[in-house]
Amino acid sequence: MYDATWLLRLHARRRLVHLARMDPGDAQRAVLSSLITRARSTKFGRDHGFSPGWSLEEFRSRVLLRNFDAYWQAYWREPFPGLIDCTWPGSIPWFAVSSGTATGTTKYIPVSREMRRSNVRAGADLLAFHLASRPQSRLLAGRVFMLGGSTGLVRHAPGVHSGDLSGIAAATMPVWARLRYFPPRDLEGIADWEQKIDRFAQHSLDADIRAVAGTPSWLLIFFERLAKVAGAAGGGRTSRIADIYPNLELLAHGGVAWAPYRDRFNELLEGSRAETREVYAASEGFFAIADGPDGDGLRLLLDTGIFYEFVPLDQLDSANPDCRWVGDVEPGVNYALAVSTCAGLWRYLVGDTVTVVDRSPPRVLVTGRTSYMLSAFGEHVIGIEVEQAVTEAAREINATVTDFAAGSVFPEKTGTRGGHLYIVEFGPQGTGEGLDAEQRMRFARRLDAALCDLNDDYAAHRADGYGLDAARVDILAPGGFAAWMKSRGKLGGQNKVPRIINDPELLSGLRTFADAYNLTRD
Repeated sequence: MYDATWLLRLHARRRLVHLARMDPGDAQRAVLSSLITRARSTKFGRDHGFSPGWSLEEFRSRVLLRNFDAYWQAYWREPFPGLIDCTWPGSIPWFAVSSGTATGTTKYIPVSREMRRSNVRAGADLLAFHLASRPQSRLLAGRVFMLGGSTGLVRHAPGVHSGDLSGIAAATMPVWARLRYFPPRDLEGIADWEQKIDRFAQHSLDADIRAVAGTPSWLLIFFERLAKVAGAAGGGRTSRIADIYPNLELLAHGGVAWAPYRDRFNELLEGSRAETREVYAASEGFFAIADGPDGDGLRLLLDTGIFYEFVPLDQLDSANPDCRWVGDVEPGVNYALAVSTCAGLWRYLVGDTVTVVDRSPPRVLVTGRTSYMLSAFGEHVIGIEVEQAVTEAAREINATVTDFAAGSVFPEKTGTRGGHLYIVEFGPQGTGEGLDAEQRMRFARRLDAALCDLNDDYAAHRADGYGLDAARVDILAPGGFAAWMKSRGKLGGQNKVPRIINDPELLSGLRTFADAYNLTRD
């Protein structure tokens, strides 16, 4: 295959120089002004009196913070699927179907042509950052493997379709990109996820894979399947990713926190030249990319048609919250993220929480979801603390975690206390069958201790068993979470195991499924 990396290298050099010179505040002011100007003749713009000369303060005073449900009821539900000059000028050709991880409710997120171009620009920035760290890269001498969701789109009206964001991207991909894209269209169309990854694995053995992108949980399942397929294929192949994809340079991941998976992927990629790079891409837009080492935060994309605001989490229900933007956001504070975008989202609460770790340029860490908090007893444990505690507990017993979910369990009778329940599936070197009683106890003990170290409220509630029992851990046999997701019709692609489950029925359903699944493995 012709190596087109030199063209990418030229683009990367220009783009990186531009980014180095960019003033964050100026870039974001320009984005907001452009968005308001473009949308002033829409229904939303007329309702709010959009004026091109608005300051940020005027914009905030006229436009309220809203979530999806508020937009759906007020602006999108009645004209759906024909959103024409509604909250964005022109017609909306695509809707990204959200997996509904937190609530289970399907959401149709507008994707305009401008947002599609914004996502493409963000993808180019991802490759530019990769070339900055790998100047001798030959990334485009081979294929880029996207392990996404279903590429099938649902037709709602002439020129209006919905589906997974990865399906929208595949359907609108330019010819030059398609030539370097894996998998081929005939494999993308396979509806059954398990059959699909099996076929992906088989066909990729003969492809020159240079980059892989996807959600860590599903990438892990795919890599484990790939190793089995490669071993069965023979021909001198081993089960190491470094031998199966010898030219792999980049593994891009996002969608769920990386920390619980880091150790397992380090094992899988041992001997490989691949670097891992995190992205923050949502149905609402492509927000940020790691431009430096793992753990240094994700650099916000400031000039791709998205304006960012940060709402202090403890003021989320306030009538007049002290919202911040890149010009005055404070590092270390837990914020709910709100965006205004070139798809007609205005001060839209994404549902994610972030902290800013650097202001020049702005970099963020995703700390969880606004609904992802364990606080049934007033302990206020957030998603990133749960992720870190599970990671530390796994290292305590030298195990890796494939997936997990946590929820609150309440006292079953007078005089007893409630607490947190963690349902955990361990990796191949720490399967349920392989953990003895002592290891399980150490895992649970370290998990509880880590939460006490990370969260003062949790520690206070745990002091002398004052308000909470110690964290309880149930082990789910290998393959359990994938089987549970399949039973819910949410296997593969952009569907994600909910890390924190606040819905009692959903948690009860998982516990019942886990008991039954474990029995079949005994």
